[in-house]
Amino acid sequence: MNTPTDNEAPVAVVRGETLTRLPEDLYIPPDALEVFLETFSGPLDLLLYLIRKQNLDILDIPIAEVTRQYMGYVELMQAVKLELAAEYLVMAAMLAEIKSRMLLPRPAGEEEEADPRAELVRRLREYERYRTAAESLDRLPRVGREVHLVVIENDQPPVKRIEPNVSLFELMDAFKEVLVRAELYRHHHVQLEPLSVRERMTRILARINSEAFVSFEDMFDLNEGRRGLVVTFIAILELLKESLVVVVQQEPFAPIHLKAAA
Repeated sequence: MNTPTDNEAPVAVVRGETLTRLPEDLYIPPDALEVFLETFSGPLDLLLYLIRKQNLDILDIPIAEVTRQYMGYVELMQAVKLELAAEYLVMAAMLAEIKSRMLLPRPAGEEEEADPRAELVRRLREYERYRTAAESLDRLPRVGREVHLVVIENDQPPVKRIEPNVSLFELMDAFKEVLVRAELYRHHHVQLEPLSVRERMTRILARINSEAFVSFEDMFDLNEGRRGLVVTFIAILELLKESLVVVVQQEPFAPIHLKAAA
């Protein structure tokens, strides 16, 4: 097992073995990895993390130590061949410039130069305020922020449509029984007469009312034959479609009754 030295930081742990450098024959596709700074949204976020991690005073940043740690992150990302955003490299150059200005001696008699860290401190404090505000907003309820409720007011009263509690299949079964009974009255006397569904609807409405129920089977005249029964059945279906009659059944396989809608 390889033991990392003080100058070599481990890059990975594979099956309990610590690796201080990547294998030379390791192939990483260009689009296989992204910048692994999952908690960093930019160079200022990374700098703020390094400062807070060591409980440093943001107004008195030890620029040399912070620069060393920042460059360690940048070099690590370059070592694993991760694509770096240009802003991270710009920040690295800025840190190097601040560090050099603080290390170089000032000529005698020259005016006292402002602290080179002042601009960086100002940006860090401003970024921290915005990040704190963003985190506070993210903790707010999403209703009214990302999800907006829509309320539509309707002055018109809703139209209540009475839905029949009898299925079409039950009506078909009842009609089938009527047809079976009609076969008992078959005769060979042919009498052609015009049959109107609309007229049959009027006759049905004239026979029923909204106060009492009438048996479904009583609506059919078996002497009319198959054509008359079919016209009556279609007329009942049309009345149901127009919500002019109500069809009920107390329990499965019980007789079906209908009455005029209120």
